[in-house]
Amino acid sequence: MSIILVEGGRPLKGELTVQGAKNSVLPILAATLLSGDTCRIRRCPRLRDVETTMEILRYLGCRVWWEGEDLLVDTATVTRWDIPDGLMRKMRSSVIFLGAILARCGQAELSYPGGCELGPRPIDLHLQALRQLGAEIQEEGGALQCRAETMRGTHILLSLPSVGATENAILAACGADGVTVISNAAREPEICDLQDFLVACGAAVQGAGSSTITVEGRRRLHGCTHAVIADRIVAATYLCAAAGTGGDICLKDVEPAHLSTVTAALSQAGCRITWDENSLRLQSSGALRSVSPVRTSPYPGFPTDAQAVLMAALLRGSGTTVFVENMFESRYRHVPELRRMGADIRCEGKVAVVCAVEKLHAAQVHATDLRGGAALIVAALQAQGITQVGQLHHIQRGYAHITADLLQLGAGIRQEDT
Repeated sequence: MSIILVEGGRPLKGELTVQGAKNSVLPILAATLLSGDTCRIRRCPRLRDVETTMEILRYLGCRVWWEGEDLLVDTATVTRWDIPDGLMRKMRSSVIFLGAILARCGQAELSYPGGCELGPRPIDLHLQALRQLGAEIQEEGGALQCRAETMRGTHILLSLPSVGATENAILAACGADGVTVISNAAREPEICDLQDFLVACGAAVQGAGSSTITVEGRRRLHGCTHAVIADRIVAATYLCAAAGTGGDICLKDVEPAHLSTVTAALSQAGCRITWDENSLRLQSSGALRSVSPVRTSPYPGFPTDAQAVLMAALLRGSGTTVFVENMFESRYRHVPELRRMGADIRCEGKVAVVCAVEKLHAAQVHATDLRGGAALIVAALQAQGITQVGQLHHIQRGYAHITADLLQLGAGIRQEDT
């Protein structure tokens, strides 16, 4: 077991290239099944969830290996269409394999997925979309048995713009006869990245980034080389860390438009934000002020994954900020840990009220989930003394090298085995 020790009080300064996006690479790795060929994924982050995805691909009969920072996946041979319960429970995103396996094999057997405990996240929208394409799905004892000898293109109207359901519908539609139209689709940049990958493989997918996506199925696909987009939530984390510590950092190889709601909030808090085509600079005095209510919503709204790190950035300074969490029921599990460090936060239902304090102090805290764990590090960088952060397995699900990245920016941080 490992811990991270953070010595607060050092402003972050310098340049950093942001890792590839976790929420892009996982569906892209599932999508490699459709190619039946070898795909090279550049800028693939070395994450716990990526390791789990590699285990699933190998279990299915694929070859997967690293070449430097590139991950190569050979899906020419697929010998299974089931995923064991132990692998499914390791991460929420494992459900994305359902659409890909159905499109490749015509059948799939798997259990309900695991992941961070953020409240109910039903996969009914995924299953409804696949049934509309012609899949027969039986649910029994937490297991899913799916058959789809012939899937046909159709019109799928999602009741909510679910990212996962949109991705599963796209992947399954690639294996369906005819044209599928997905309405009220999720618009996240990661959906656009998945489309770019599939198009590079020879698929006919268009409309990603809008609410209507069209897929022409049964195209003959092949391997490709694809570079994953930068992780906008990792970028938001480092921007918030620099804002809270009074830093001056430049993030390279990012798309500023993907971070517009986060940078708007940080600008309102008193930071200076500048950017060009693929880099973003933040300068902060460290004396942040409160911002207008932050309400999480699907893209292009404020991302739920950035809520915790922005909250941590605004713990010190002046004023009161209200957060309204509209995406998940249990997204404030990090709040009791922040209170251990002297934060003044009150929660009731969807609402959290942050009253800025003059200073934070070091404490022994534990990550409760992926983004909440990152928020503890953002707060610890501002606290007086040395903070110990435990339960790192949560953080490692989404941050490939958070300790090394922050060291590069001048933080007093190290990881120790206990």
